[in-house]
Amino acid sequence: MYDGHMSNTLDSTLDSTLDSVAPDADSPRAEDAHAEQRAHLRFDKMFTVRVESPLFGEVYCVARNVSAGGIFLELRDPLPLGASVRVCFLAPDSSGEVVATGEVKNHYFMNYTQAGTTRAISGMAVRFTSFENESHHILTDCLSRMRVLH
Repeated sequence: MYDGHMSNTLDSTLDSTLDSVAPDADSPRAEDAHAEQRAHLRFDKMFTVRVESPLFGEVYCVARNVSAGGIFLELRDPLPLGASVRVCFLAPDSSGEVVATGEVKNHYFMNYTQAGTTRAISGMAVRFTSFENESHHILTDCLSRMRVLH
């Protein structure tokens, strides 16, 4: 069963990773980039996602954390860093299908304890680079209606 503590740990880990891929602090865009990262609404809900890659085929996995800027996908064997992917899923509020292209930016391998039992999770963070059709609007509308994490 899903544990809210895991969500908080994963959320803070993803946030710190996003900070690490931001421009250098001396860059005039650094402050704007950090503000943009936090500007994305996000929600924490588990649902199935199809990931397509021209080089690595198609795989189904579980989404754990979604924002307008990207998604964390739980899967045993993450695709290589830099891999181009197409991510497809039905919006959790059933408002339509979201189809986005993106790039694998980070890998995660985390251990945690749930009810006294040690567990592990692995996955990858994908940063969205573009959306097909009305997908961006569908996702943005869904994010505004779902439970939002800060």
